[in-house]
Amino acid sequence: MAIQTRKKQEDVEIDMTPMLDIVFIMLIFFIVTTVFVKQAGVDVDKPSALSAEERKNAYIFVAIDDKNQIFIDKDMLQPSEIKAKIQSLRTENLEGEVVIQADKKARAGLVLEVLDIAKNSGANVSVATERVE
Repeated sequence: MAIQTRKKQEDVEIDMTPMLDIVFIMLIFFIVTTVFVKQAGVDVDKPSALSAEERKNAYIFVAIDDKNQIFIDKDMLQPSEIKAKIQSLRTENLEGEVVIQADKKARAGLVLEVLDIAKNSGANVSVATERVE
């Protein structure tokens, strides 16, 4: 009489739960650390310049349209409201620069007033132009 021995086969499964947890944690990390640029929300006809260069740290865009209206983040503002708005947006990104996008037909005095207010808010400020080639 022969004794038969059967080897018990174990089902081998890989538990995917820890890997999924890590993927979701990484996703949350990247979403939280992403910096979103605050667009002006208005298209302007910018003047052209030979010295135009791209700003890597541009974060807040201030638009002045041809009707001398000021926009930040799609909100129309008065000159007295600009400094507070820029300071509140800079709390999210202290290294972000302010870029003024002024229309060709915008009043020069208003552009300089906005430039002065933005500089007094503590940010690095530049004026946007179209590059001439």
